[in-house]
Formats: sequence, structure tokens, C-alpha cells
Amino acid sequence: MPVDLKGKRFIVTGGATGIGRATAIRTAVYGARVAVFDVNDAAANETITDITESGGNARYWHVDVTDGAAVQSAVDAAVQWMDGVDVLVHLAGVLQGASVELDDFPEETWDMVVDINLRGSFLVTKNVVRHMKAKQNGTIILASSGAGVLGGSSSFAYGSSKGGVHGLTLVMQSALEKYGIRVNDILPGSVQTPLKVAQVQKTYELTGDKETYDRTMKSLVSPDAISKVIAFMASDEASVLRGSVRTA
Repeated sequence: MPVDLKGKRFIVTGGATGIGRATAIRTAVYGARVAVFDVNDAAANETITDITESGGNARYWHVDVTDGAAVQSAVDAAVQWMDGVDVLVHLAGVLQGASVELDDFPEETWDMVVDINLRGSFLVTKNVVRHMKAKQNGTIILASSGAGVLGGSSSFAYGSSKGGVHGLTLVMQSALEKYGIRVNDILPGSVQTPLKVAQVQKTYELTGDKETYDRTMKSLVSPDAISKVIAFMASDEASVLRGSVRTA
């Protein structure tokens, strides 16, 4: 049975493609009002169109999650539109630098990945928490990864940034509980997102290992499968859920 999200007000970052798009659509289908944040305007508007054509309620904001002023403005506007916020699902992120040796790893790639994945998580949650604390209630779901949490990564920057997001989750989980705010992170495995597919293809270009490429591509799961887990995590049925949730 689908979870009941009727009346819930969601902010979903990274809602243009991949897991973010699947999550925005699924939560809207389950009855939530959804504010979608992204920088990919064309794809994000397709997400909004799909939601509204199926009878759901969603709006889009162009938001660079590394821009503190833009994040604050968009969060405030979304909260005003929805008359509050119950759930943040922060999925915006990038994967760059796959299969690059540490001594060749560009500083600009490191800075960009950490800025978007880790600092972006801080800026978005910081601004959403202001509104959740006022109501003494809320659910925050961040996107960590097995990379940097359970093991290594194809990218030094990506694994490090996701390890940082996991650390942020743990700190917020203990610090925000007294305000009625539940914090979890999800550790998706190999998911057929544009980021993951690009990483697998880049690795193949560098290594020429066709067998590994074919095996990896075959193992990827759909973003929609992950969206089902996130929808449950955001629901009242998951109110006792704590810590990290790991998927295939």
C-alpha cells in the first residue's frame, strides 16, 4: 500500500532528474504539495508538468544550493506558498573526478564537489530548520552514500563530501530532536541516475574495461525504487526511524 502523505509540505532539492525527480513525482502522487529546487530549468519544469498533469500540486524554484542568499530566498518563498514545510528531502549533488588519481586530482574539482554536496547541504538545512523550529516539528532527509560512509569511492572529492554529509546528519539528528525534528540520511547504492551513468562511462573511457562497465550498468536500480523508500522515510509511519537507511 502507498504511504499517506496527504497534507504534507515538501521541499525536494535536485528535483529535475534522477532520484530527486522520482521523489518529487512520487510524493506528489501520494498527496504532498511539493516545492522543487534545482538549476536545470528545462528538466525541472518537465517534473512540474508531470506532477500537475497527474493532478498533483508542485512549483519550481531555480536555486543554486551554494548561494546562501538564493537558498534563503527560495526557502522562504516556498514556505510562504505552502504555508509551512514538513519535510525536506535534500538530493542536490554532483559527482566529478571519477577515477582520477589523488596526485592528479584538480583542486577546482575538489572545491566544486565539496561546495555543492556538503556546503549546499548545510545551507539548505540551515534555512529550512528555521521554519521547522518555529513549528516544533519536521523531517529532514539528506543524501549521503555508501561512498565515504561504508567504503571508498571512484572520486576522492565525492566520497569525502558524502562522508561529510553523513557527519552533518549525525550531528543534526542529536541536536534537533529537542525541537521535534527528525533527521535521517539515505545511502543509495548503484542507481541509474545521470550522475552515476556519467561516472560509469567516464571510468570505462579511462580503463577500457568493458566487462566491468557492462556488469555495472546492468546492476543499476531505478530512481523510482529509491523514491519509494524516501516516501516511507518521510511519512508518519516512519516516525521512530533513526540513523541511516541503506539501499541497493
